[in-house]
Amino acid sequence: MVEHDALQSTRAAYDAAAHTYAELFRDALRDRPLDRAVLSAFAELAGAAGDGRVADLGCGPGDITAHLHELGLAVFGVDASPVMIELARRAYPALRFEVGSMAALDIDDGALGGVLSRWSVIHTPPSELPPVLAEFHRVLAPGGHLLIGFSASDGPSHPSQVFDHAVAPAYRWWPDHFAALLGEAGLEEVARLVREPRPTDRRQFQEVHLLARKAPAEAA
Repeated sequence: MVEHDALQSTRAAYDAAAHTYAELFRDALRDRPLDRAVLSAFAELAGAAGDGRVADLGCGPGDITAHLHELGLAVFGVDASPVMIELARRAYPALRFEVGSMAALDIDDGALGGVLSRWSVIHTPPSELPPVLAEFHRVLAPGGHLLIGFSASDGPSHPSQVFDHAVAPAYRWWPDHFAALLGEAGLEEVARLVREPRPTDRRQFQEVHLLARKAPAEAA
């Protein structure tokens, strides 16, 4: 399979930055009570759908995957970067981690109670985002939940914007526009959290978590 240049370049960039990334974002949830709260709500909802399995897509070095495991989920991690997956397996040998692409997941239709995509779609060009969201819909069981995180664009007149990510070209989206894309993929928004940047944050972007649900039963 020929991969898009964006995926290849992003994988290579994260392979090169993996060790630094793992150190920088270790204990990333420690001073983020709102993030912990939304992950806890997601865990409760996702664990009740399908067979309760959850995929952490774009799992990086596995810290959030491990957090979800501590919340009681049967969770596994997937990342495009082999080096990230190697680090995750070393740090959390009891958990399952796999190399894979969000655009073509090696997961059966309707297999998952939940999908977490925490800042993992930011390197997906806007034109390629709908197929990725459709893949999330495919692997979710009816009634399953998606929790997706990203940075907000500057306003409704900017559906998406490029920003200067340290590792690879990245995009941020206006929340209403992103929610509409979820709807087109068959995922209904049920809640959102928009967190204002802290004065010490390097980038003064709003951080967005959208919680969406696949319909309990597919339309006939």
